[in-house]
Amino acid sequence: MNMDICSSFESKMSKSVDVLVSNLAKIRTGRAHIGILDHISIDYYGSFTLINKIANINLLDARNIQVVPYEKRMINAIEKSIRESDLGLNPISFGDSIKVPMPPLTEERRKSLVKVVKSEGEDTKVAIRNIRREANDLLKKMVKDKDISEDEEKRLQDSIQKITDQKIILISQIISKKETEVMAI
Repeated sequence: MNMDICSSFESKMSKSVDVLVSNLAKIRTGRAHIGILDHISIDYYGSFTLINKIANINLLDARNIQVVPYEKRMINAIEKSIRESDLGLNPISFGDSIKVPMPPLTEERRKSLVKVVKSEGEDTKVAIRNIRREANDLLKKMVKDKDISEDEEKRLQDSIQKITDQKIILISQIISKKETEVMAI
């Protein structure tokens, strides 16, 4: 049961890291990638639907994305939604598809994106530390309720601290890699 506690909290920490990776995928770098459009929603028969549910998204090359709607009549709505998104993209329609060129990032925009990346990383580190605190509080309660001994509490706290340290190092590596991607020309 005691190792279940560690694995349970490790799972929570892993989910926080997964959310970070997902959020960072939405941050635009100088290169095209299909994940950048994932959060864009389109008014589809009266309800908002994510773009990847109503269109096929492909990479044409390092700087261009192609969006092919499943229904031709959705081209204008998709183009409008991409243009109005906070990504600063200017899609161009070509008959039954849309080409989305990735403009190069300015130095100023890159620096502001690096700040966003660092902020996301710090938020995730705080979430990891909060999960550690939650685990330690649970262990203290278990000692108080005489479910585990103080020696067992110390051993589990050490295990949770090691897991926390590993996740913090992983987050730092992810952030560093993303900063390098953003700053690359």
